[in-house]
Amino acid sequence: MLTLLLRPMFALLALLTALMAPVAQAETQRLPTPQPKRQVAVPALVRPALWRVQRGKSVIYLFGTVHALPKDVPWMDGKVADATEHADTLVTEILDKDPAAMRSVVMQTAMLPQGQTLRARLSSRSREALEKTLATDGLPGAAFDAFRPWYAAVALSTLPLMKSGYDPANGVDVVLSRRFKDAGKAHEALETPEYQLGLFNKLPEDAQIRYLDEVLKDADKIPDDLAKMIREWKAGHADELARLMNEDESDPMLLKLLLIDRNKAWARWIKARLTRPGTVLLAVGAGHLAGKGSVQDQLAGMGIKVTRVQ
Repeated sequence: MLTLLLRPMFALLALLTALMAPVAQAETQRLPTPQPKRQVAVPALVRPALWRVQRGKSVIYLFGTVHALPKDVPWMDGKVADATEHADTLVTEILDKDPAAMRSVVMQTAMLPQGQTLRARLSSRSREALEKTLATDGLPGAAFDAFRPWYAAVALSTLPLMKSGYDPANGVDVVLSRRFKDAGKAHEALETPEYQLGLFNKLPEDAQIRYLDEVLKDADKIPDDLAKMIREWKAGHADELARLMNEDESDPMLLKLLLIDRNKAWARWIKARLTRPGTVLLAVGAGHLAGKGSVQDQLAGMGIKVTRVQ
């Protein structure tokens, strides 16, 4: 279930620090400091895909990002560097909140009602798998008892990446945000953290538990699966990236909620923004700009031409 595991992570790795912080606060044992276990090979030339939408004096670049990367991936080059330099506004999925505010959002969104526990809502098989995974990572069996199943799934799916050297601090969104801030340029967002996290609460609990079960079953495969996707992302192979993301049948409810519905909303935002002059770099998770139902597909359905420039 590759897509089921990795598509939500493209959307939520930007919130990794906030997602994990409540767990550390809830228990006296803290998470072990992540240490890279491998070096990810970096090719000499990195050319992620880039598209342009233009109407009159309005230009919007569409750039598919990766929210967590190893160190020293030289993607800021070529047409992406040119777009970054010429854009007067950066638009990402969310804007950062300060850590205390972000923790508050997570706690309000992800916690179960008082007196209820996650493990009590799981089957004996799922509960045993959860406790085994937590023990492997040096966490107590009750670490996620206060939280909803989706929260445990997202948080646990990040741990293998952290241990393999992937870091949100190296993510494309963070680098772009820093560049635009240093240059005194505008930075806007399509969504809020409250909205992104709230999407998971819209899932029926049985769907959340299925998601958690998939993470518990396949979490050890996540670093290699993501490495394959990043390899195609670096080469600008959008079609191959889409194939990797869709080669396994995915949960249609999860994909609709986290991917397709949001792509439609973002396409409407782009259409409206084209009425204003200026140059925008819109940088969102690469999964939104690849494959059937992508932002480009939604724009095409509106009669808006999208041109590949890198």
